[in-house]
Amino acid sequence: MEAPSITEDRRKVSGVRDVPAHVLRQAKSREFRASVRIGKAGLTDTVLEEIRQQLQSRDLVKVKVNKGLFEREQRKDVWNYLADNTASTLVLQRGNIGVLWRR
Repeated sequence: MEAPSITEDRRKVSGVRDVPAHVLRQAKSREFRASVRIGKAGLTDTVLEEIRQQLQSRDLVKVKVNKGLFEREQRKDVWNYLADNTASTLVLQRGNIGVLWRR
């Protein structure tokens, strides 16, 4: 029996099994800049609509949340909320940055 690769292990741990390797690579790239910022107004309908529009024209959208806006425990709920309400999948979450992939 062959041992699973490291990327397969990461996909299983993060719950993102069906995400292609090139999408994960692009999401982790430092050159890939955040195109949506969630500021002090918080998570508004305008932010959701902007993410939806960007997902229509591109596969990945990087979202950055202002530091101090949400506690660490709340951020995971925010990313899940965004993914559910924009018909996307959370590919990467690191601190106050998340990457959404169009389903």
